[in-house]
Amino acid sequence: MATIGATPTTASVPQAQVDKQKPVNGLHRTLKLLYVYTLATGAIFTFMCYWDGIFMSYCGPATFLGFALMTLMVLPIGFVYSELSTMLPSTGSCLVFNTVGINKHAGFWSAWLIMCAWLAVPAAGVLGILDWLDFQFLGNSLGDSTQVLIGAAVLCIWCVISLGKNVVAGRLQTVMLFTAIGGVMVTALLLFFSGHWSLANFSNFFANTNAADYGLGIGWVIGCAYLITPYFGFECVPAMVEEGNFPIKEQKKAILGSVVTCGVVYSVFYLALAGCMDWSTYAFDGSPFITFQTLLAIFGNGGWVQAFIVFVGITGVVMPIFTSVLGFWYSGVRMMYAMGRQNFLPKVFSKCNRWGQPILPNILILGISIGFLAMSSIRAFFDLMAFACAICYAISSISALRLERNHPEWPRPYKCGHGLKVASLAISIAVAGFCLIGVGTATWIGFIGYMAVGAALWVAMIVFKWRGAGEDSHVWMSTPEGNLQY
Repeated sequence: MATIGATPTTASVPQAQVDKQKPVNGLHRTLKLLYVYTLATGAIFTFMCYWDGIFMSYCGPATFLGFALMTLMVLPIGFVYSELSTMLPSTGSCLVFNTVGINKHAGFWSAWLIMCAWLAVPAAGVLGILDWLDFQFLGNSLGDSTQVLIGAAVLCIWCVISLGKNVVAGRLQTVMLFTAIGGVMVTALLLFFSGHWSLANFSNFFANTNAADYGLGIGWVIGCAYLITPYFGFECVPAMVEEGNFPIKEQKKAILGSVVTCGVVYSVFYLALAGCMDWSTYAFDGSPFITFQTLLAIFGNGGWVQAFIVFVGITGVVMPIFTSVLGFWYSGVRMMYAMGRQNFLPKVFSKCNRWGQPILPNILILGISIGFLAMSSIRAFFDLMAFACAICYAISSISALRLERNHPEWPRPYKCGHGLKVASLAISIAVAGFCLIGVGTATWIGFIGYMAVGAALWVAMIVFKWRGAGEDSHVWMSTPEGNLQY
């Protein structure tokens, strides 16, 4: 069993053993760079006009500044992932990086942490769409049981799309993403030139709902730390590295491009929104759709306003959520696929259909997502996503630093500087620390429950699989030195 600082258990894995562990029908290289970029960007561009109330409650009029700062803070992490994913181009992202960089236990737990965020998105996305339909057309009359039934049907559609050809999902994602970005930017321009945008609305610049508990400054910093939640998703790129039909070094364009694109859109939109609202007139409790409330407040309740609000709902709520769910669903499926293929989970998780799509992971994520629909505390996962992602990014940054020291000879199609790696680690730890300060009871309950499930799987693998002497007692990873056991 490998320990921190140890070398792999053996020099290499016999090719016959690797072939035996790999599924007969594996992943197919069918994704263009554009599709990978849009899957990652769509994953970041999630709850633009649905969680607007959460974003504004955490960072107030300075929400746009929070997004701009978080873009700058996430970029070093993106640089680290760009190096790791081109040096170790194997499906599984942090599972691969941290197994090779530290050991299989770090790989397992980092994968489990990032999936904590990924697996919450489909259910949260369905709730977002249903809440919008209820708000816009049904007068908030949609009951919980009806939401679960409709949501389950939508999740089944997403599952069917994920089980189909990559190129279908890629094209669908691309159309929805660029339509959504266009709609959001049109809305921002309308707000800027509405005649109601004013610098006076930024007078209480750092107002936030955490101020009562932590003070104005610390409360705003905690809120800014939570804004890492909209940014997780760029790691969808290395999750699909075995399906890209483009040169491996081009991955950095998808990773860094997705972060910058969404950072600009988020910052511009919330600058426009905050400039049109008086902070003191809103009861910021995290409720959604304050964008709609602002449009009604400044333009009235006329027919064109109602039509435009529907347009904003489609482009700012429905389409971003659809693009996001596809990206995270794909990533979660491929993480489970990699865990099954490389002996972190039973091998049945790596069996694919004729289109190269893992079967059991898709079905399992469908079941988990339907189960999440019944959770009334699903929005507590916003805080949970931020904390889990920050910890995972910190572990990956440590792996990057260790691999730089232990294997400087390994080829790196894209090389990240040492200073950026250190910055990535420091930023990840700082974000996790401030998230930890603000985590509430509901979030802790959900996090402990989720980690308990992971602990049960981890212990089972240690006791029943990894302690043996046969080929199934090791995990394996593809490295520049070949396939190595860990």
